[in-house]
Amino acid sequence: MTAAETYRGGLLLKRITLLRHAKSSWDEPGLSDFDRPLNPRGRRDAPEMGRRLMARGQTPDLLIVSPAKRAISTARMAARQMGYPEERIIQEPSLYHASAGIIFRIVTSLETLANHLMLVGHNPGFTDFANRLTTTRIDNMPTAALFCVDFDVTDWSDIQAADGEFVYFDFPKNKSDILRPQDFQ
Repeated sequence: MTAAETYRGGLLLKRITLLRHAKSSWDEPGLSDFDRPLNPRGRRDAPEMGRRLMARGQTPDLLIVSPAKRAISTARMAARQMGYPEERIIQEPSLYHASAGIIFRIVTSLETLANHLMLVGHNPGFTDFANRLTTTRIDNMPTAALFCVDFDVTDWSDIQAADGEFVYFDFPKNKSDILRPQDFQ
């Protein structure tokens, strides 16, 4: 069993980890939203969240990212810390400012043997999508936040809204242990 494989009752589960892009820079007013880079805090937080994932033994099997500059930078920095090969990062144009519905379609249309999927993208779609996956509700995914959920299914196409099991929610300013289901009851 690899670190990315999660089992329940002997069955292999599907895991989704959402990573919202790290804090971006607004220093260049004429720069398009798509081309905004990370600011210093973002360049610090992105690798930190990758280190936190690595410490949990949670390197994804598949990493899909929005093609926006700040999302790609976040994905690459986190991937380096997790030991995920940067050349295997997949850019998905429809993730750029995607709605929860579009993100759901991306996930459920996957035809892969990967069991742990990480998506790197944007709000408000990521917060809305996280809230669709489980009965756990969050107000907002701050920049560089992680939201992790497991599904007791064998195929991505079998994932249903609110059927996921909330695993944890973490973000750079969280100084305590990761937030777990009991923190939301």
